[in-house]
Amino acid sequence: MKLSGWGRFPVQETTRLCPRDEAAIAPALAAGPLIARGNGRAYGDSAVGARTLDMRAFDRMISFENGLLVAEAGVLLADVIATFLPRGWFPVVTPGTKFVTLGGMIAADVHGKNHHAEGSLRDHLAWIELIGPDGALQRCSPTENAELFHWTVGGMGLTGVILRAGLRLRPVETAWIRQTTHPAPDLAHAMALFEQNAGATYSVAWIDCLATGPALGRSLVMLGEHAGLAELDARRRAAPFETPAKRRRSVPFDAPGRALNRYSVRAFNGLYYRAGQRRAGTSLVDWDSYFYPLDAVLHWNRIYGRKGLVQFQCVLPLARSEAGIRRLLKEISAAGHGSFLAVLKRFGAQDSPVSFPMEGYTLALDFPVSDAVLRLLDRLDPIVAAHGGRFYLAKDARLRADTLRATDPRTEGFAAMRRAQGLAPAFASFQSERLSL
Repeated sequence: MKLSGWGRFPVQETTRLCPRDEAAIAPALAAGPLIARGNGRAYGDSAVGARTLDMRAFDRMISFENGLLVAEAGVLLADVIATFLPRGWFPVVTPGTKFVTLGGMIAADVHGKNHHAEGSLRDHLAWIELIGPDGALQRCSPTENAELFHWTVGGMGLTGVILRAGLRLRPVETAWIRQTTHPAPDLAHAMALFEQNAGATYSVAWIDCLATGPALGRSLVMLGEHAGLAELDARRRAAPFETPAKRRRSVPFDAPGRALNRYSVRAFNGLYYRAGQRRAGTSLVDWDSYFYPLDAVLHWNRIYGRKGLVQFQCVLPLARSEAGIRRLLKEISAAGHGSFLAVLKRFGAQDSPVSFPMEGYTLALDFPVSDAVLRLLDRLDPIVAAHGGRFYLAKDARLRADTLRATDPRTEGFAAMRRAQGLAPAFASFQSERLSL
C-alpha cells in the first residue's frame, strides 16, 4: 500500500503490519526490518518504512496514581487530555497537535511552548518499555538501562518498538489559559519580548516570514499561564474544566495547487498581524484554542494541495539565533515562498545524545511542495549550518545525509551505536535510509 506522513510527501510503498497484542510483535520483527508508527502525524517519512508497524491497537491507559500515567504507546494525547483534564491534570509537555500517540511523542522527544522552562518530554518520563530486535522487552529510565533510554527518547523509533511508558502529568485548577499577546514590530523586538518574559510558563510567536525592511520578523508573541480558580468569573468557576463546545470544521478536498502563493500569503499575514495588534493584551482562552488551534480544522493539510507540504524546522544556538533567523527570513522573503504557519519559540538548555532542542531559538515554517520550494530549502540548509544550528527529524522529509552530519555531530555516534547494538538491521524507516542512520 501507499503511505505518507502528515505532510503527504513523500508517498512510499510499504507493507503495513497491524499487531493486536504484544505477542505478535516479536514474529513481525523476526521477518525483517520495520519501523513503528503511531497516528501518522510526523510530517515526512520518519514513520514509514518498507515494513511499517501500526501501533494504534495498543491504546490502553493502564493506571494513574499521584500524577503518573501508565499507558500503552498507541494512546492518543487527545484521549489523555479528555480523561484527565476533568480530574485536574494536564500534560506537562505537548506538541502543537493533540492527535499524536504517546509512542510517537517519545520517539520524537516532542517539545512545547514551555521548553525554555520545563524541557522536552524526556524530562517528564518516568520510564519506557521497549521491545528490542530479539523480541525481548526491556524497561529503561534515567536510572535503569539509562543509555538505551537516552538513545530512544528522540531516536525516531530506531532503537526498538516502544510499547508502554510512565508519563508524569501536572495538576491544574482550570481548563483555561491566561494569554497575553504582544505585537512586535520586528525580529529584535520579538526576541527581546521572549527574553524579558523568560519567567512565563508558555511563550510562542507567530512570525510574518514575508515582511521585509524595518518590519523583517514582525511577530505576535503570545505568553500563557494556567489560570487559577480565582481568576475565573462565577459562571466559569462553577465548572472550571468545562469549555465551550466547538463546531469542528474540515477541509473536504485538496485546495488548488496555486491557492497559496506570495500574494495570498502576504495578504493573509498582513491581516493576521493587524488583527493581533487589535487583540493585544490579556484574556482567558480555553486550553484547546491555546495549545491546538490547528486541530480545530480537520484535514488542514489539504490546504496545501495534492502535492502536500513540507515543514522546515531548525534550532539555532542562542548567540547566533538573531543573525541566523534574519538571514533565513531574508532568503524566504526574497524567494516569495511565504508560509502563514511560521512559528518562533525559545528553547532552554538540553543535554541529550539525539534530541532536537538546544538552547536558542527554533523557527518552523510550512510550505506547499514544489520544485521551487525544495530548491529554496536547499538554500536554507547552509544558513542553518553556518550558524551552528540543527534540524528536527520529526518534521523532516527531504534533508540530505551529509547536511545532517555537518549540522549535528551526534549523528555519527547514533549510527555507530545502532550498528554496534544490532539495531540497524532491525529498525529502518525511509528517513533512516535516506540519512544513513
